[in-house]
Amino acid sequence: MTSATANTAHPKGLWVLFGTEMWERFNFYGMRTLLTLFIVHALMISEEQSSIIYGGFLGLCYLTPMLGGFISDRFLGNRNCIMIGGLLMAIGQFLLFASASTFDTNLDLAKTLLYGALGVLIFGNGFFKPNISSMVTNLYPKEEKSKLDTAFTIFYMGINVGAFLGQAICPYLGDVVAVDGTRDVFAFKWGFFAAGVAMLIGTLTFYLLKDKYVVTPEGRPLGGLPKNNIASDYEEGESQKAIFSNQSLMLSVLAFIGLGLVFYHVVGQNMVYSAIYASGLTLAGLILTDTSLSKIEMDRILVIYVVSFFVIFFWAAFEQAGSSLTFIANNQTDRNFLGWNMPPSMVQIFNGIFVVMLAIPFSILWDKLRAAGKEPISPVKQAIGLATIALAYFIIANNVKDLGNTGLLGIKWLILLYLLQTVGELCLSPIGLSLVGKLAPKRFTSLLYGVFFLSNASGYALAGTLGSILPATGDKFKTASDMGIDLQGVLDKTVKPTAEQLKMLADKNIMDHYPSFAGFQITNLYEFFMVFVILCGIAAVLLFALTPKLKKMMHGVN
Repeated sequence: MTSATANTAHPKGLWVLFGTEMWERFNFYGMRTLLTLFIVHALMISEEQSSIIYGGFLGLCYLTPMLGGFISDRFLGNRNCIMIGGLLMAIGQFLLFASASTFDTNLDLAKTLLYGALGVLIFGNGFFKPNISSMVTNLYPKEEKSKLDTAFTIFYMGINVGAFLGQAICPYLGDVVAVDGTRDVFAFKWGFFAAGVAMLIGTLTFYLLKDKYVVTPEGRPLGGLPKNNIASDYEEGESQKAIFSNQSLMLSVLAFIGLGLVFYHVVGQNMVYSAIYASGLTLAGLILTDTSLSKIEMDRILVIYVVSFFVIFFWAAFEQAGSSLTFIANNQTDRNFLGWNMPPSMVQIFNGIFVVMLAIPFSILWDKLRAAGKEPISPVKQAIGLATIALAYFIIANNVKDLGNTGLLGIKWLILLYLLQTVGELCLSPIGLSLVGKLAPKRFTSLLYGVFFLSNASGYALAGTLGSILPATGDKFKTASDMGIDLQGVLDKTVKPTAEQLKMLADKNIMDHYPSFAGFQITNLYEFFMVFVILCGIAAVLLFALTPKLKKMMHGVN
């Protein structure tokens, strides 16, 4: 092998991790396309409550990586945690299959199985997620860390190849809609079954290939038990073990309880969302109490925290795909695509398609800009991602503005939304994964990935909260009209409904209160989408403004 080749080729272990993550994302995103529709149409739970369940589930999926990262760094190592996580997620999907097989004969049992399945999936994801990202980082020697943006963009393509396959196959099997619009609610189980099989394939792929290919630059097995790490794995002068006092650990427990109570009683969040927000802040604070941290390490960790905060707003907008955008695709979109009436759960497949199309061009772009000395630092890339998703929602907001209650949104506008979201995602998500790998001290790598994923968790929790303020759409107006109720008048408060009419609206899962955000009532889709324009737009401007300071705190890391 020539020197030039050695400098440009990526380790073969990257492709093993690529394949493992690809099947895991098939499992996760395939299930995600069906989850809210299954909850609403089979388990007979309202769209609003479905959005809350969905947001809480996603949030907890990215809360447990904190636990998985801690267990990996201290006890089990990356490899064991990945296999435990993979098996747990397969079990979770088969429990969803059981729920979707029993709802027609025992609805209460089906709901119990649903919550059990989501719990198992949450813990499985916690073991899997931070550890596979950490292993990508450790494939590269110290002198090649600059290649991580490109490596994670390639790795991210694996994520989205899996997402594309899951979003195509699981809805094809599980979201069966007849020409007359009736849905086969008994088909959901086959989509969940396919997701479980995919997770088993991913876990087996990793188990069979890890020893041969997933190795350090020196050829030693990567991600083994922490006690087997050697001094050369660490930067010169870097501490090999975190040092926390009993006092700081006790204060962290008290801080978690106190913050949780504040979010629950003062901010008005539910218990799950309160735990997510409190955990993120508590863990971030605990890491900073490590007495072995140097000034440079402290600065770099603070950069991770600042970026993680702004990532929250991106994911709050992005993750509308599985809730409000799916409901809009179902209720108020002309889904005719090239002569085919696309199932509503499959519309989000365009995100996976666009990532697969654009991931390699983006990795080439970063390489060329780096070679020319013009590559923007990671926080600038992420600010661009936030600005792009704000633009996407601004365009969709203006295209729903004049739809009224019966007009249908053209599917091309949802496709454009997913295209712009994908561009923003490629500027933000793989770059964030890479940034943690470049800035995190080795003794905190998996744990700081847990912190980064906690920002995703907070974003997903916020996504659930925001998705629940989606106003009535499409056929809900016709249903209300058939009951003699002017729903738009009720939303605009020009018509005061009677107590009986309010009960009728609630019984039909149309409306049981006025949706609002930050004190502003949301009465139509335009106002709903503009919430995301404002949140992501402000976040982008603030992150751009902070980049000169962040660049200094990164101490030479790009």
